[in-house]
Amino acid sequence: MEQQFVLTVAGELNISARQVAATAELLADGATVPFIARYRKEVTGSLDEVAVTHIRDRLQQLKELYARRDSILASLKERELLTPELESAIMAAQTMTELEDIYLPYRPKRRTRATIAREKGLEPLALLIMEQKDTTDPQIAAAEFINPEKGVDTTEQALAGACDIIAEMISEDPNSRARIRELYFTAGQFSSKVMEDKKADAAKYQDYFEWTEPVATAPSHRILAMRRGENEGFLMFRIQAPKETAQQLLYAIYIHSSNACTPYIRSAIDDGYDRLLSPSMETEVRLETKKRADMEAIKIFAENLRQLLLASPLGQKNVLAIDPGYRTGCKVVFLDKQGKLLGNDVIYPHNGEQAAKREAERIRLWCRQYQIEAVAIGNGTAGRETEDFVRALELDKSIIIVMVNESGASVYSASEAAREEFSDYDLTVRGAVSIGRRLMDPLAELVKIDPKSIGVGQYQHDVDQTMLKQSLDDVVISCVNNVGVEVNTASKQLLMYVSGLGPALAQKIVEYRNENGPFQSRENLTRVPRLGAKAFEQAAGFLRIRNAENPLDASAVHPESYPIVDRMASDLNCSVKQLMEDAALRSKIKLDNYKTDTIGLETLNDIMQELAKPGRDPRSQFEQFKFADGITKIEDLTAGMKLPGIVTNITAFGVFVDIGVHQDGLVHISELADRFIKDPADVVKVHQKVQVTVLEVDIPRKRIRLSMKQGKPEGRPIEKKEVPRKPQPKAPAPRSSGKLIDQLRFGDVRLS
Repeated sequence: MEQQFVLTVAGELNISARQVAATAELLADGATVPFIARYRKEVTGSLDEVAVTHIRDRLQQLKELYARRDSILASLKERELLTPELESAIMAAQTMTELEDIYLPYRPKRRTRATIAREKGLEPLALLIMEQKDTTDPQIAAAEFINPEKGVDTTEQALAGACDIIAEMISEDPNSRARIRELYFTAGQFSSKVMEDKKADAAKYQDYFEWTEPVATAPSHRILAMRRGENEGFLMFRIQAPKETAQQLLYAIYIHSSNACTPYIRSAIDDGYDRLLSPSMETEVRLETKKRADMEAIKIFAENLRQLLLASPLGQKNVLAIDPGYRTGCKVVFLDKQGKLLGNDVIYPHNGEQAAKREAERIRLWCRQYQIEAVAIGNGTAGRETEDFVRALELDKSIIIVMVNESGASVYSASEAAREEFSDYDLTVRGAVSIGRRLMDPLAELVKIDPKSIGVGQYQHDVDQTMLKQSLDDVVISCVNNVGVEVNTASKQLLMYVSGLGPALAQKIVEYRNENGPFQSRENLTRVPRLGAKAFEQAAGFLRIRNAENPLDASAVHPESYPIVDRMASDLNCSVKQLMEDAALRSKIKLDNYKTDTIGLETLNDIMQELAKPGRDPRSQFEQFKFADGITKIEDLTAGMKLPGIVTNITAFGVFVDIGVHQDGLVHISELADRFIKDPADVVKVHQKVQVTVLEVDIPRKRIRLSMKQGKPEGRPIEKKEVPRKPQPKAPAPRSSGKLIDQLRFGDVRLS
């Protein structure tokens, strides 16, 4: 069975069975995806994280399929229903859908019209009619099944019961289900209508009050929007296939001739389709399209999260961080280069000219007192006004002033992690600390927040939460291990994502560090209680110790490879430190001399890269950004303005951009470039700095339409005719141009 799994996955990925088997063995032995991809390249044939993750997930799916198959076989054996032919069909099933189709006629079920008819002894009559012999007269045949004791008083009752059996047989036949399922996916239509008694309260779903769209082409965000409207009780949502086409398909399968039996089979097909097969297929297609929409939304969310986590860090600087506000003032905190809280206060720069002068002098004093190198200002309420206030102070030119996206900061400030770290401080102080630290190192701070609260998702509250959590956890783990973690300064929340650790061991490391001081070497990690050889193997290469006695401890070279580097240095008659500092020495190394049965050129090349740039941060260099002067609120915008902005979220239909007015604008996919764009992620990334042109501003509805085209787009009002309505019957529904409907969709309906 395991070998069959391996062959299946190898075929899907177009790689060798040996690679899949080796990866599966490592996973079974407790190795993590980052560890396998980074330190076991010779074993897997240099499979990357994407391939290793696919192998992990696909093997699990196949195990679930085989477990279900075994359960079905056991059930059939127990009920003495298993035949050699049925067993062969079950063993040949390649998907869960195919398996369930085969099992459906034998699944224990509640009493149906067909089971009642069988109890009355009418199945032989149904089978006789299905044979469709020219010599069969259903009326005469039915007379033989009249049995008042079983409730069959007339031939009409006998024939009705037989048709009930035929209807169920056809609706449960794998062949008919496969054909109708295909019809639903290729020619089916989504449709939604507003619940008349909820019309007044359903304004955010107004574009779905009378909506039709092909199943085959509907994008994930519109599927999820319609489903949400249904779940909230505002919409009636249906999925239907062309009824006449479906009936003709079934007639072609089951009607073999034209005789006295034909009307009864036709009637049974029509009844079975309306009462059994169509509702069953609608349920299936609902589930499958929801799954596909979930996968697409989760994929977008995961990629956005990856880009946000790997945003450029400012690095170790003394930071003054401000959480802006009007009435309650602006909370100010002072952080040292390691992010340690040194003090906090409150300023009221927006309470008049005298207050502004007083607070200006206080900030100048703090900048001198704490040797401030950067000012981080949250982009929430009063953010732009506070930024303007700080910039007007004419602080030392070496001090950079940065607006920081504070999405999720309030979630962190109320979290257990924040209470544990700052138990003596209130929520406002914690939020300001989060803003400052997020500027210094986005990854280290954002791992403390539930990814769903960071604000880069698309309908994340509507998708499969288990699938979402697995995907987002994979992204966080990948990013943390890709960057590496300084073990002597990392929080428990950051350490728990390191390969091989987890929450318990992360807590043990922090406790040991607090009790015994900083770790002096990676080897010291083995002294941490419960951190055994396996956990050390998985984690050590991703943990960094700056200024350690062994310079390799600050690199991504795994301790298991230290002897190789020692040999290199010895052969060149130099120290490891000299080898790392001198490119000329490294150029003399012939890697073939250091190959072994377990260490190949893949690992040796990785080692050489690390020796050249030990512990290199893969994130890009920090670049300062500034919003346009004088544009602080939506009322300041006019069509035609060209403004700098930062990408905050990427969806299937476009990109949301922060232009500094407390309301993100939408660049629809059709406005991203002068050429056709299939996927917005091909053009931009989260946190990317862009130049946009304002197309249209809707102040009452707080909507901003933007363009990134290089031409000269002119501001123009939204044209209602762009939204398709009521497509003609029997014709494919026209696809929306999307510019309006997608903006309204996400602007009105998204939850976070």
